[in-house]
Amino acid sequence: MAIIEKGEGMSFKEILFEKKGNIAVLTLNRPDTRNAITDQAIIDEVVDAVQMVQADEGVSVLIVTGAGSAFSSGGNIKDMYNKQGMFSGDPDRVRENYRNGVQRIPMAFHRLDVPAIAAVNGPAIGAGCDLTCMCDIRVASEKARFGETFVSVGLIPGDGGAFFLPRAVGFSKALELALTCRVIDAAEALRIGLVSEVTPHEKLMDRSMEVAAEIAEHPARILRLAKRLFYQAQNRTLEETLEVSAAYQALCHHSPEHMAALEAFFARQRSRGQK
Repeated sequence: MAIIEKGEGMSFKEILFEKKGNIAVLTLNRPDTRNAITDQAIIDEVVDAVQMVQADEGVSVLIVTGAGSAFSSGGNIKDMYNKQGMFSGDPDRVRENYRNGVQRIPMAFHRLDVPAIAAVNGPAIGAGCDLTCMCDIRVASEKARFGETFVSVGLIPGDGGAFFLPRAVGFSKALELALTCRVIDAAEALRIGLVSEVTPHEKLMDRSMEVAAEIAEHPARILRLAKRLFYQAQNRTLEETLEVSAAYQALCHHSPEHMAALEAFFARQRSRGQK
């Protein structure tokens, strides 16, 4: 894989950002903090990387994973205890810190039209669990663990978990996980639909790349439209969904990707007829 530069002459320091063909891989690269995602430096880089993927028409799929033994431990507990970093200041300041800090990550993913896969290599706790839910598909290692554990440290999900988790597992199950703070293993995550599949740990990235490659076989622009349509349909009536679908479909019918797919289809038909 080739490392993508962050602007001219500026490489990422808190994450790894790589590209293989039309698949990009974002790796949280702070194993010393178990990939905590509340430090401003890593927030900025995650947001920059996601925005780069959105702007790059050559990227069809984004994979998000973590370096080391954890996917992400979520918030930096030491900073919370010492009231420093984004947890510093009075309540008004902390609210602004959230808005200008970690909450920029869910907004970046929410605006991302490129399909995103979370390759969950280990524990995904608190904001780390929510980060997996910001992705569209979750593939878990057998070593993965998931916990919506904010209440256990006297907090509520401040990064959008109340929005993302119910959409992944349903309202009642999301509330159960949030109120019990239960940490579940990969098998339980598969049973409740939090992840799409569980794979041996050593095969996690290979399997995630296989899923990404299967998606990336299809036209990038059409993938983006399809993903956006599904998300928009969650908050619209049937009539509204049909109207948006008609508009998007009209664009697709006049796209070169559609015509190329039809030509390939008829070429296969002719080939079969000659045999």
